[in-house]
Amino acid sequence: MPYDYRPFPYTAPKGLTAPEPRHKVAIVGAGPIGLALAIDLAQYGVPSVVLDDNNVVSVGSRAICWSKRSLEILDRLGVGGKCVEKGVIWKVGRTFHRDQEVWNFDLQPDPGHKMPAFVNLQQYYVEEYLVTRALEFPDLIDLRWKNKVTALTQTDHVNLTVETPDGPYTLEADHLVACDGARSEIRSMLGLDFDGELFEERFLIADIEMKGDFPSERRFWFEPPFHPGQSALLHKQPDNIYRIDLQLGWDADPEAERQPERVIPRIQKAVGHKDFRLDWVSVYTFQCRRLERFVHDQVIFCGDSAHIVSPFGARGGNGGLQDVDALGWRLAAVAKGHDPTILNAYDRERQHAADENLLNSSRTTRFMSPAPGAERLFRDAVLALAAKAPFARPLVNSGRLSRPCTYPLTAPDDPTLPPASRPGAVAPDAPLKQGWLIDQLGREPALLAIGQPAPDIAGLRALSLEVTPDLQNRYLGSAPSALYLVRPDQIVAARWLKATPAMIADALTAIWKD
Repeated sequence: MPYDYRPFPYTAPKGLTAPEPRHKVAIVGAGPIGLALAIDLAQYGVPSVVLDDNNVVSVGSRAICWSKRSLEILDRLGVGGKCVEKGVIWKVGRTFHRDQEVWNFDLQPDPGHKMPAFVNLQQYYVEEYLVTRALEFPDLIDLRWKNKVTALTQTDHVNLTVETPDGPYTLEADHLVACDGARSEIRSMLGLDFDGELFEERFLIADIEMKGDFPSERRFWFEPPFHPGQSALLHKQPDNIYRIDLQLGWDADPEAERQPERVIPRIQKAVGHKDFRLDWVSVYTFQCRRLERFVHDQVIFCGDSAHIVSPFGARGGNGGLQDVDALGWRLAAVAKGHDPTILNAYDRERQHAADENLLNSSRTTRFMSPAPGAERLFRDAVLALAAKAPFARPLVNSGRLSRPCTYPLTAPDDPTLPPASRPGAVAPDAPLKQGWLIDQLGREPALLAIGQPAPDIAGLRALSLEVTPDLQNRYLGSAPSALYLVRPDQIVAARWLKATPAMIADALTAIWKD
């Protein structure tokens, strides 16, 4: 059954009849990034108004691969469980050259995590769950459909002109967060543009409904028999929907390639039969670009409005949720009176993350669509060797799947502890006697005292944990005990084998600074 795109109700805003009080935060865009940010702020008790020019969830599956880190963030927002329950869980990827498998990988080889490595779930479901969750905060989230921002100015606050079916009105906010996607009109209103690369390559993306026995894996082909000389990707989604990406080449006419009479024969060759229904089609171009800065006075960019990458590697939607993760607690603090320079840390950290994503996406794009000469020779040699030589297989690049970056923090650290839990990294999950470690972290700083007593630090929640094999492996290594300071976004802020209360208090203070 096709997804039921039910429109959300439009309500005439108060600003049409009388001036509204200034809002703490205005969010433009009610996609997964804007909705996630509104919910994150609401859980800190900070109100926001969310403006969207549409009144339905996104059409087509769009982002479908949600990483373990994104699922942990969505879980903290109250919808992660629903996403896992509905989605297709997977962790294995296979890459083929023609009809021979040349490389495979397991994204979560060790057990002991609450969330799986990846879940495939259409973006419209994620948005639906987030809208339902947002409506649970009627006093903190003002969700306005069919409200299109048409003008923007800023001084010490933001002034917006908003068009509705009943006419225009004005709105003020202390901060505006642009979550309005790759074609961000807020970005255009400020005269900003992306820097980066636009690659001369086009891909057809199609969702089809069919009954099939394909495994719950990511499957990628270089030069498959059903699409000679090009590449292809297959992902299984819920409701018997399959995502198929087919490389077209730069000379392909995007409008012509969207037509069913062109799409259906290509899909027939890929799946080997005609028993399917075409659900959604698009043609896209590879881009790896970003804004120079993500914070522009009172306007903050988040998600695809700030950066855009090629889809191979699932770094778009996942990167956007990690933007929310880095921004929400800081913006909530500013809304409650904290020094706004803390937002500079969001800008700095997420630029670093965007650069890492752009680098990985650019490398993938060059391997998939090599330029004539050295790039092509290298790609072809790797594929030829991978079938026979194990050393060449990790060089096959069909998309390095999204993982959270490690921020380059200057923070107290003991390098004898495991590198996976160093400052700047996401605190690794682990099973506890009751529940999961990840559920004990987030929304406020926390001190993990593993295998030693927890010092009493004013304003800091402490967790005393007995050493378990998983904690030993992920947090201690060969050490008998350790202390970890974890930020509100579950990022390790500092760690020690031993520390005085004054040392911990200093590191806690540093969390709230630029």
